[in-house]
Amino acid sequence: MHIVKAGEFKAKCLQLMDEVAQTGESVIITKNGVPVARLAPLSSKPDSLFGIMKDSIHVHGDIMSPTAEAWEVMA
Repeated sequence: MHIVKAGEFKAKCLQLMDEVAQTGESVIITKNGVPVARLAPLSSKPDSLFGIMKDSIHVHGDIMSPTAEAWEVMA
């Protein structure tokens, strides 16, 4: 990650934007030594929601076999 002072960022903004686009590495912009902004590359592909919940649900026991309990609708 590259750290740049605000004055330097102002002078080299377009150059830094090209650098971020080529390398994919973010640039932190500081003002008086305090980080105030981050210049980060945009992802070219949108993130997919497919598979986002993978490994978040765990099945305990057999979920395919019928239960011995009578349902209310069967009574």
